[in-house]
Amino acid sequence: MSADGNIAIQVGLATPTMNTVPLRRADFASLAEVLDYAACGVTGANFYAGGKLDLALPYRTLRKEALDLAQRLATLGLERGARLAIVAETNADFLRFFFACQYVGLVPVALPSTVNLGGHDAYVKKLRGMLQAAGASVAVASEAFIGFLGEAVVGLDIAKWGTPAAFAELPIQNIELQPLGPTEVAYLQFTSGSTGTPKAAMITEQALMANLQGSNNHGLDLRDDDRFVSWLPFYHDMGLVGCLLTVMAGQRSIDYLDTREFAMRPRRWLELMSSSKATIAYSPPFGYEMCARRVKPSDIASYDLSNWRVAGIGAEPILPEVPARFAELLAPAGFDARAFVPSYGMAEASLAISFSPLQAGIVVEWIDPASLADDLIATPVAAGTGTGFVRCGGPLPGHELEIWNDAGTQLADLHVGRIMVRGPSVMSGYFQQPEKTAEVLAADGWLDTGDIGYVVDGEVVVTGRHKDMIIVNGRNIWPQDIERIVERQPELRSQDASAFGVPGPDGAEVAAVVVQCNTDDVEIRESLIHRIRGDLLEELGIACLIELVPRHTLPRTSSGKLSRSATRVGYLERQAKTQVQAPRAAAAA
Repeated sequence: MSADGNIAIQVGLATPTMNTVPLRRADFASLAEVLDYAACGVTGANFYAGGKLDLALPYRTLRKEALDLAQRLATLGLERGARLAIVAETNADFLRFFFACQYVGLVPVALPSTVNLGGHDAYVKKLRGMLQAAGASVAVASEAFIGFLGEAVVGLDIAKWGTPAAFAELPIQNIELQPLGPTEVAYLQFTSGSTGTPKAAMITEQALMANLQGSNNHGLDLRDDDRFVSWLPFYHDMGLVGCLLTVMAGQRSIDYLDTREFAMRPRRWLELMSSSKATIAYSPPFGYEMCARRVKPSDIASYDLSNWRVAGIGAEPILPEVPARFAELLAPAGFDARAFVPSYGMAEASLAISFSPLQAGIVVEWIDPASLADDLIATPVAAGTGTGFVRCGGPLPGHELEIWNDAGTQLADLHVGRIMVRGPSVMSGYFQQPEKTAEVLAADGWLDTGDIGYVVDGEVVVTGRHKDMIIVNGRNIWPQDIERIVERQPELRSQDASAFGVPGPDGAEVAAVVVQCNTDDVEIRESLIHRIRGDLLEELGIACLIELVPRHTLPRTSSGKLSRSATRVGYLERQAKTQVQAPRAAAAA
């Protein structure tokens, strides 16, 4: 333990940063080829727990173990392309099973390893829905999650399920393995916003390789001395593709911190970045915000973030003040604000769609909110006024990005509309859901991202989700505008509010917002609601339904961002129960 009381991250036995083979930037045909080449060097993946190195896994060792497991999986007699689902914890077993599938011709599917506020039954239901949606033939979970998995597989046509130890007991079948080829599906990725029937994007090997090449070359300009650190979960596309497959395709070493440990102690991320002299790490905005909120000023002197050259930020809308606070706080530790690389991506495009230029930092577009809402035009205003949006760079080479209106006509720069993407990284479709696929993917390859934004100077600016738009009396109201106004209250924090539209008494849409509040004091709660209502009326000119809920109540997607759609469902359910209970109470009286 260091003199200041922090646990010093131990990296002495981790795999080295500098490799013994020439750097190749993802110029491979498949993931099996990726690991074959990475195994020729000395780099690898390192797993940390409690501030100490728990396991160093060189890629050469991973390849040997994955090939061994592939021979065991071959004894199951599964058809080629059968799906193997694994509860994706941040450990070496996930890597072993994922790459064993690549060698034996199975398709891996990562399942979430978080039991959310819905509790035991909700998690089991979610696992079961994903297993069914993926048509899984095999399912794997650690001892910590095998009980949940056992309940989820009841009645399903699963050839084998169990812990990694159970699969290690399978006999080895010495056959000539046929790894997945370029046109075959490399993995299924459940989309983070999946509600109801989960949607799993089919990503082929060649689509993935196109994305990895674009990321390693155009996005990151990968170098021999680069080293990654990640706390992102493998079941999210940024964790899987950005912080595993991209890394291995460039033969770099990476240091992993479990997501739950990061959530409890965000400083561990910065300690690991410092000790390993890492150069690249990604996070959604809320990760940077957690650090800025919970890292103590006394900790900063112990960090050395001067090597951090790519601080990727994306996966959700970027509020300009979030990276600004992080950069200001950690500048004394050597963090350079120019390291921020805003990016835009989604599971349906493998991952990356665009990267901001390296060393450009955060470039904010200050826009007139009235022009945005009334005319769907991004009219610039003076810096620091209006609403700030962050530029997310131009599309990857070989990819196209356009803004369309609802009629399918391309719009000019600064005109807000649907963000459309086409290119070699785009998914084949949603697994066994042709109707859902047809809703977003056209025959000519254009993908409707579901996001709204505009283009300026060749860079995309994301302003929101199409389905989240609230229309009140013919006016377009952006839910993030409501949330920003609400969260200005001194007792609230970022991501304490979630706004959406609901049917009003006359059937017309009205705005509603659910707000997390940490007090039961009636007077304080009434004061908060009064202030929020007044601010929304003054700034947006709308009346808004306001509901206060306890802290840690708002539902989130698998990537950790707030889910407005799930919040809306919960709000409507609570309102329906209230309406049913009121007449009963009146009758009883």
